[in-house]
Amino acid sequence: MADFQVRRNDFVDSDCFYFVRGAIGYMPDPKKILAFGYGHMWVAPSNPDWNTFSNEDRIYQQFQFSSKMGKVSVLNRFRNEQRWQQIIVNDLWNGDKRFTDRVRYSLSFDIPIFKKKTLPSLVLSDEIFIQFGKDVVYNTFDQNGLFIGIKQAISPKLSFDFGYVNVYQQKYSGYQYDMNHTLRLFFYYNNSLKSLINFGNHTSGAE
Repeated sequence: MADFQVRRNDFVDSDCFYFVRGAIGYMPDPKKILAFGYGHMWVAPSNPDWNTFSNEDRIYQQFQFSSKMGKVSVLNRFRNEQRWQQIIVNDLWNGDKRFTDRVRYSLSFDIPIFKKKTLPSLVLSDEIFIQFGKDVVYNTFDQNGLFIGIKQAISPKLSFDFGYVNVYQQKYSGYQYDMNHTLRLFFYYNNSLKSLINFGNHTSGAE
């Protein structure tokens, strides 16, 4: 399983981040999935006068289970991430990295709105992020992401979702918060090979 993400802010006018991620998984039954993966993120500078992107490496462990409420598909996902983020000072990497361990819980609903399965479905999801580490002093709560959009299959292995993300994020100071209104476009590639399994990866859009 793999996905590639692009997020842009200010009505697609400015970069937010680029993210690529892959995982292998094990399916003990059709509704439950265990996965282990790696991701790399390029984060755009928050200062408009800076040009240096911050690189982030992460590994993660994940458990998710799916269910049905009538025709609506429901996905619960628990994820634990270990993240190493470059610290950028005055538009340059200072050689240090910030380590955090972050726990995420996501609840999403895939709602069919057309009879034909080739047409898009409506996706609603919310995800909360909590983090830990020696550098996490005032902002154990990291962020919450709410997503509304569509999911569309391109082929049996390739799909995308597109929509609006509301991200409410606490800064390192602990008393400052950001509210971001973002358009999100995610592409997903799924391949089934024994333990390399085919599964969806709906997210709130917050990463």
